[in-house]
Amino acid sequence: MLDKMPQKCMQPDVSYFKTGTEAECTNMPVGPVPITTGAVAKVPVVLAELTVQVNVDSTITLPEPAYEVKQIKKKLKLTQCILAQNTNKLFLKGFVRKNIDYSTREGSNHEGFCGDIRHCTVDVPWSCVTPIVYNVTPPAPAISNVTEEFQYLRKGELGPEFAEKDFLASGDFSEFNQVSTEYFNELPFCELISATITEFDEFLCRKRPHGVKVPFEEFEFRMIEEKMVIDLTLKVLQKRQVAIAAVGDTEGVAVCRDVK
Repeated sequence: MLDKMPQKCMQPDVSYFKTGTEAECTNMPVGPVPITTGAVAKVPVVLAELTVQVNVDSTITLPEPAYEVKQIKKKLKLTQCILAQNTNKLFLKGFVRKNIDYSTREGSNHEGFCGDIRHCTVDVPWSCVTPIVYNVTPPAPAISNVTEEFQYLRKGELGPEFAEKDFLASGDFSEFNQVSTEYFNELPFCELISATITEFDEFLCRKRPHGVKVPFEEFEFRMIEEKMVIDLTLKVLQKRQVAIAAVGDTEGVAVCRDVK
């Protein structure tokens, strides 16, 4: 049966595929329906907005001799942003992903040389601790867990060495009773706004290649010493419950407070 199947069933005919421009669609604006009686919402609230400057000094070793760096692309990555509760210390950690394009030598003489353009991708780590000013609103105070112990009254008789009317009244040592309460606080978090990286790279241990002919101004190297200044702008936020005023409330702008 398969041998008798037409060939056009085995292979799709590309002539059925075509491209074109879609016709314009019309639309009609529809206004949102707000809650007019006021509401309570849990939303991220900005605690502070700041620009942190991080200084990085590192050395990168290429896997082979290079003669020139053609291009370096950089991307900042933030891996940790933790606000120490009840302090103003912000712990930051991350790395800069660098993709380095450089030229190599395959053949050369005194007039010139030829080679491939290769690349090396490295992650340059960085970390710092910075004090922040809550220039918008302070975070909600952390509520500590509570553990309370309670006991029951126990009455009993005393021995013959006590008066007949004496009795024992104390806590019951034969039991242990406790009430524990946990509070799950909202952890402040960060939101990246922008990152500016200013760098100065210098090639170390440049030398003339041994036993080959190259133009007089060409030197090979493998080590790159880089100095980077990172200006990182971010927001520190925390989810909070806020009251939203009813539509038409003259104090609607001012009503934005924590709801217990």
